[in-house]
Amino acid sequence: MAERSFKAEVERLKLGAGQTFHGEGILAVTKALLQSGVAYVGGYQGSPISHLMDVFADASDLMAGLGVHFESSASEATAAAMLAASVNYPLRGAVAWKSVVGTNVASDALSNVASGGVTGGALIILGEDYGEGSSIMQERTHAFAMKSQMWLLDPRPSLPLLVDMVEKGFELSEASNTPVMLELRVRACHMTGSFAARDNRRPALTVGEAAASPRRDTDRIVLPPANFLHEVEKIEKRWPAGVAFVRDNGLNEHFGRTDGDIGIIVQGGLFNSLNRALELLELSDAFGNADLPVYVLNVTYPLIPDEVRAFCEGKRAVLVVEEGQPEFIEHELNTLVRRAGQDTRIVGKDVLPRAGEYTAAVIKDGIADFLRAHSPDRAPTRAPDNIPAAPDLPPAAVPQRPAGFCTGCPERPIFSAMKLVQREIGELHVSADIGCHLFSILPPFNIGNTTMGYGLGTAGASAFKPEGKRAVAIMGDGGFWHNGLTSGIGNAVFNRDDNLTIIVDNGYSAATGGQDIPSSSAKLPHRSANNPIEKAVRGIGIAWARTMTRTYDVAGMRDAIHGALTAPEKGPKILVAQSECQLNRQRRIKPQLAKAMKAGERVVRERFGVDPDTCTGDHSCIRLSGCPSLTIRANPDPLRQDPVAHVENSCVGCGVCGEVSHAAVLCPSFYKARIIANPNRRDRIRHRLRAWVIGALQRRADRRLAARAF
Repeated sequence: MAERSFKAEVERLKLGAGQTFHGEGILAVTKALLQSGVAYVGGYQGSPISHLMDVFADASDLMAGLGVHFESSASEATAAAMLAASVNYPLRGAVAWKSVVGTNVASDALSNVASGGVTGGALIILGEDYGEGSSIMQERTHAFAMKSQMWLLDPRPSLPLLVDMVEKGFELSEASNTPVMLELRVRACHMTGSFAARDNRRPALTVGEAAASPRRDTDRIVLPPANFLHEVEKIEKRWPAGVAFVRDNGLNEHFGRTDGDIGIIVQGGLFNSLNRALELLELSDAFGNADLPVYVLNVTYPLIPDEVRAFCEGKRAVLVVEEGQPEFIEHELNTLVRRAGQDTRIVGKDVLPRAGEYTAAVIKDGIADFLRAHSPDRAPTRAPDNIPAAPDLPPAAVPQRPAGFCTGCPERPIFSAMKLVQREIGELHVSADIGCHLFSILPPFNIGNTTMGYGLGTAGASAFKPEGKRAVAIMGDGGFWHNGLTSGIGNAVFNRDDNLTIIVDNGYSAATGGQDIPSSSAKLPHRSANNPIEKAVRGIGIAWARTMTRTYDVAGMRDAIHGALTAPEKGPKILVAQSECQLNRQRRIKPQLAKAMKAGERVVRERFGVDPDTCTGDHSCIRLSGCPSLTIRANPDPLRQDPVAHVENSCVGCGVCGEVSHAAVLCPSFYKARIIANPNRRDRIRHRLRAWVIGALQRRADRRLAARAF
């Protein structure tokens, strides 16, 4: 993988019985798959499960030795379709992707495999991306699990439990012939801990051995009349089998007291936040020894009627801590309690927020309100009315910091060029896409009207047929190979759209961690790359296609975009804007430069600066660039008040600031400097000569100024 090496993590995957594994939650799940005898693994990268995919990609030799097949899938739909291997064969398979956005893409294959059912264990690992750390729409996986009847595990964040739930997830799938979703929240993926490792297991049947002895069962295929029988089988066979397995294996947990007339039911993934809230209320300790009965749903779908009835027995009220909406669990608990003839009051969203992340502070306030209503003697006390409340202190002034491109990002000059084009021909409708380039919708560029999904930038522009001005679509290279080639470019060719698509080709699936893709320039030992995007679009029928191999040439980008928008030819037009992701480039070259410097080798680093005497202080360069290293500082001229532009030392020498100033005909205040480490004899002589010439010229200028003064 391009982002970094995962050799250390791969070594940890080799640990066996009697050894202790220490690491992140997502790595623990990766190790658990190998311990469970998984036969195949696939998936599409995306936070917070990218680490799982990256480590497996670097562990090819280990996987091959165990007979485990791994694929870095082209999309989530591709990954989900791999589960077909578990339909007719007793193969354990796992696929992984990012939350609901991935599930949406995979939905067709998931619905089919959930309908026909599986023979081998099928595990779907989901990086649930909800709350303040999220980058996607705020939806829940729970709805899809219910819709297609796939069991949903939401384990309490604890490495030993996460590992156990992987094994139990496979067993649950096999016992009920149903795919199982394992939901991992962001904090669970990135927490660290330890567990007792077990030996990795070679699968009892490999995919190669299964393919050598084909099996066929038309009753597993979603086609009449089998599809009608699938629904009956789900309810009459798979559901009872799933409920029985969860109950008999004690997958859900209990903490705190066993008696009491009130209690709490919580999603497993929220248990740590709940326990912290109880600690703050002095109702628990760090080990979960709560003063209230707590029922932890490590399996949030299906709910287990017998367990719910037993927990609610003798309780006046139970608080349900369920993050997100709609409140599926709360509704189902109400149904189960009423069917059991119990009068327990189910309390949830009436004391907890309907939307937003359930942090410990949020849960704490909800518990306090719950206790005041149903157990006042345990509720935290409030200040008496005659005691004035502490005055509200004004919040500290924190400047807004919109998300933006990295320093030196090759995508920044594309949008600088677009702003220059819009200055000439007017505002454009821009259909944005998912990826780093989506930052263009924020200041200073403010470019982008809509975004409809990964690789759907061109499709999102297809409804626009403006007269006299073409619409523009933005698409990344990752989105292009994921979905855009067919849904976007193919659709535009078929319907003869007359729009422009700018494909940002930075060499990687950069936004998800720098994974290689079919158009990457890397030489990959187990995959095929170096497939040019322009060649692909021409193969699907595009006639007008151009590739800009240096996006940092702002004037060139401006002219290329302007030319595409004003070209007399009709039909879809493709402009491939190609330059390597600067973040990945720096990760690659910095260690090389550091090693060379340490060895005493000559190393040259370029960076840019601003001449404060020339800078006019209007900051138009900043408004057209937005680079984090381009900022302002006090004007050194005592007669001028406006601060001048300034380049911080974080500059990577991409040159966009100077290119923008040149293309937009701004002030000529930018200069390029070459910083030489371990200079040779020629460098030193050249430096002395330059210093002497500059000094002589400065001294002559000083003498002239002095003469004028007299």
